Amino acid sequence: MIAVGAFGAVHGRADQTGDVSSAPGGLLDVLGVAAVVLDADGRIVLWSPQAEVLFGYTAQEALGQYAARLLLAEEHLEQVLDLFAQVMTSGESWAGGFPIRCKDGRTQMVEFRNMRLEDVQGDLYALGIASDQATLQEAERGLALSVRLFEQSPIGLAVLDTDLRFVAVNPALEQINGLPAADHLGQRLRKVLPHLDTDVEATVRQVLQSGIPLLDQPTVGRTAADPGHEHAWSVSHYRLEDPGGRVLGTAASIVDVTERRRTETEAARARRRLALIADASLRIGTTLDLEQTARELAEVCVPDLADVAAVDVLDTVLQGHTAETREGPALFRPLAVTAAGPTEAARAADPPGELAVYDTDRLAAQCVNLRHPIRVPRVEGRDLPRIARSPQAVELLARAGLHSYLAVPLTARGEILGLLDLKRTHNPEPFTHDDEVLAGELAARAALSIDNARWYRSQRHAALALQRHLLPQHPPHMVGLEVASRYQPAAATAEVGGDWFDAIPLAGDRTALVVGDVMGSGINAAATMGQLRTATRAFADLDLAPAEVLELLDRTTTRLEETIATCAFAVYDPHRAQCRVCLAGHLPPVLVPPGRVPHLLDLPPGAPLGVGGIPFRTATFDMGPGDQLILYTDGLVETRDQPIDQRLNTLLGLLDDPERPLEETCDRLLHALRHPDDHDDVALLIARAQPAPHQAFRP
Repeated sequence: MIAVGAFGAVHGRADQTGDVSSAPGGLLDVLGVAAVVLDADGRIVLWSPQAEVLFGYTAQEALGQYAARLLLAEEHLEQVLDLFAQVMTSGESWAGGFPIRCKDGRTQMVEFRNMRLEDVQGDLYALGIASDQATLQEAERGLALSVRLFEQSPIGLAVLDTDLRFVAVNPALEQINGLPAADHLGQRLRKVLPHLDTDVEATVRQVLQSGIPLLDQPTVGRTAADPGHEHAWSVSHYRLEDPGGRVLGTAASIVDVTERRRTETEAARARRRLALIADASLRIGTTLDLEQTARELAEVCVPDLADVAAVDVLDTVLQGHTAETREGPALFRPLAVTAAGPTEAARAADPPGELAVYDTDRLAAQCVNLRHPIRVPRVEGRDLPRIARSPQAVELLARAGLHSYLAVPLTARGEILGLLDLKRTHNPEPFTHDDEVLAGELAARAALSIDNARWYRSQRHAALALQRHLLPQHPPHMVGLEVASRYQPAAATAEVGGDWFDAIPLAGDRTALVVGDVMGSGINAAATMGQLRTATRAFADLDLAPAEVLELLDRTTTRLEETIATCAFAVYDPHRAQCRVCLAGHLPPVLVPPGRVPHLLDLPPGAPLGVGGIPFRTATFDMGPGDQLILYTDGLVETRDQPIDQRLNTLLGLLDDPERPLEETCDRLLHALRHPDDHDDVALLIARAQPAPHQAFRP
């Protein structure tokens, strides 16, 4: 009652359609208003029950008594009698506070309003309406505070009746809604606020029925104050009741949180960007594989930044040339395309691996030629031919709903490598300047990884070409010996090593069989391998024992800076059906005799080449027709997750058919023991003894 009455006095009206009766507990009951009627002589003729409560005298005790003598101290009699005479003669009302002597002897300040009454006979009476001054002042302060808060609060405030019609609104809400108070009063919520995103009437009715407040409810919409822009509000609804519990309606507080929401949105967006950049730092450049790095960049961008992401690298860059800024068509090699879900926009992208040509009017060509981002916030029909690679792609992009486009150059170390192509089809927001900056940051980070992968690929190709050039292409025909060999480089993400093999014809129909491994990788290892292979051939021609050859080779390796190598050197004599072998820190060869179990040769391991000063020892064993000798480097059997003994047993188990063609045996071993991601290269040499020209069987 206090709230509705007070606010109605400010900017509203009292509810005129409700029940006129009032349950106990209203404002008058709170104030405890007492009524006393005096006759013209000042005697009490009427005494209300509230007067009994306020003053302590019962009606029987008060009626007929002179009010002044009953209720006042002696020192106040003259003053009160003068006021009583003034009211009775002039008819003017009097109001004010006065100390009253109650029945229990205490003095209580009481607020009075006195007025003259006249009955039908013309007799005069005095009506006194009284209330405890402290209680009244408390109510007045609450009322004044409520009015001031309501009027001056920067928060929008509204009071609605039980029919959800506006009873009162404060100036702040007038400003929020863009409507004066008069246009609110008596109107329903939905009529005043038709553009909110929630059914506000249902919400308020729920509060009215349940009495449970709804606090800080987010609401978005538009009002007449700013019809061109959406605003966000935090709204709280609570039910209003009088002191007796009678439901008067509801009240609402409305706070415009548009700026706060925008700030929170920007902060959340900034956090997402930082998280995306941090994620990119971990996910991009995990390998030196060019295609994998491009896929990692595209996957990082989807779906947080784009619905479809493509990474295209200039073909000249992949060919090892420097891309210069120029006018003209751009030739790309697409490396990766990633989409957030099935979409025809992905089909419109250039297939990875195929050559794509973009004329100068295309945005992709302009992006790399100008080395500057190209952003089309809102793609229109006329923009699609400048984005798509073909008329068919234009149709696909149109059906996919492409509405925003962004191309960012990939630049590393001052060189343009290609571009990051981003499209939005499902995400309704257009690309913004902040998105452009974020994409540029991701592209810059990824470009370094792509450039590293590009140079690594170039260096690896050069090292692999050198390695293959230095290895024997076709082992020559050997007397009494069938030979097969393989060289398999490490995975594409690893550098080429220094493994080699060789089969060297010697005097007396003998053959030197060599497998070696230079520690390290890359072009330097390949070049060192070439030096050691040449030296091995030269020393083998000196008709020395294998141990002596390795001693000379050890001296040569020592003179090469920081070079360590392992080697297995064997010499087969078909006329003696014998093989002499020496190891320099190398894994033992495997002997596969027909009809017997394959086994590792028990040989002195020796020290690696380049250690220096440690003698080598030669071992001799029989090797007759049909026997196979298998020499290999550690890349064939060593792995990070299995013990070497287990891997050697697997190797022996694969040599289950001595009659199998040697070429098939090579392929079988590599297929079973090697993995595409192995980071070490392999040299494999298999020799099978044949009868010498002058002997048809083993002696």
